[in-house]
Amino acid sequence: MNKNEPLHIYSEIGQLETVIVKRPGYEVENLTPNTLKRLLFDDIPYLPAIQREHDAFTDRLRERGTEVLYLEQLLSETLDDSIVRHQFLDQLITESQADLSCSRQTLTEYLSSFPVPEMVEKIMGGVRKSEISEERKTNLYELMEDHHPFYLDPMPNLYFTRDPACVMGNGIAINTMAEPARKRESMFMDYIMKHHPSFEGNAPVWYERNAPYSIEGGDQLVLNEQTIAIGVSARTTPQAIEQLASNLFADRPTFTRIVAIEIPKSRAFMHLDTVFTMVDHAQFTIHPAIQGPDGRMRIYLIEADQDEPGKVTIKERHHLIDTLKEVLVLPEVNLIPCGGGDEIASAREQWNDGSNTLAIAPGVVVTYDRNYVSNRCLREAGIEVIEVPSSELSRGRGGPRCMSMPIRRSSV
Repeated sequence: MNKNEPLHIYSEIGQLETVIVKRPGYEVENLTPNTLKRLLFDDIPYLPAIQREHDAFTDRLRERGTEVLYLEQLLSETLDDSIVRHQFLDQLITESQADLSCSRQTLTEYLSSFPVPEMVEKIMGGVRKSEISEERKTNLYELMEDHHPFYLDPMPNLYFTRDPACVMGNGIAINTMAEPARKRESMFMDYIMKHHPSFEGNAPVWYERNAPYSIEGGDQLVLNEQTIAIGVSARTTPQAIEQLASNLFADRPTFTRIVAIEIPKSRAFMHLDTVFTMVDHAQFTIHPAIQGPDGRMRIYLIEADQDEPGKVTIKERHHLIDTLKEVLVLPEVNLIPCGGGDEIASAREQWNDGSNTLAIAPGVVVTYDRNYVSNRCLREAGIEVIEVPSSELSRGRGGPRCMSMPIRRSSV
């Protein structure tokens, strides 16, 4: 990592230098049929297999020269400071509302009894009620029966590191997560950015996690040094997009416009990057179902007001290709359809993140092996495709881009 400039993201396709990931842990094994809906999963992955698949994913990144950092290790290093650790635990218990079923003192003492790396693993994996001995439970609400098995819920979505935060330029948005099950996740990046020795609060923060409107990283795409695309989705609100735009433009970084793209608000189309990603200078994946019969969409250009710093102007657009040509100053744009545009194959492969590619260099992407029709279409368009196994990883409804939080890319 370059400590002089640890954050540097000005495109989706520049050579990927440094990325943050989270290896799936026993939080996955703390899923049960009764908690799937609450924790935003459709199925229960098999832990040894999902870990092997994730290791294959990170191996492919390292083979191409990418430095891979692990969220759990970064957080452990951050919490090595006892003052920061105490503050973190207090905030975690408050945000988890864990003190409604277990006394704050009991839970703090239990978590503090572990070495820091094991404490972090415990926080991410969940604290079962059966783990804390009856002798430690001294309050009525701790002793009364409650059928929910956890004092701290597990966090199985953590291996999708893309969503809690997004690096833009030399700064970062610490996102306000939409779903209760994921709200605590951005707290980890908040502490890492403020207190880890490699960051220590030096990067500008474009959006704060305590903001009232939700926005998530799967909807945030940095197209070039001037342009960010953001999906208006089930997880990202137009109010958050406009606030982010105001913050960016007020601080006068290189970014001068945001392209807000509305997508259907459903679990299948969870974020913009599940239906649209950039794979080369003028090539993008797309799920055809996000476009109307005549290709029309609701797209808005949000630009800095030249007369009033921090203010924005908003203009409407209707066609994605024309908008991309305009904002990226390109003569032509190629949209590569998920599943080749076939009605069945595109729906099946989009469900398994066929459009969710991680570009690691211009024209080089990492994808799931199961999406063989989409992968063939990418290769026919001249894209180098690096496939990774995905039988278990895909059960979480997220692809290679979802599993990665780039913090440094080479300029293009």
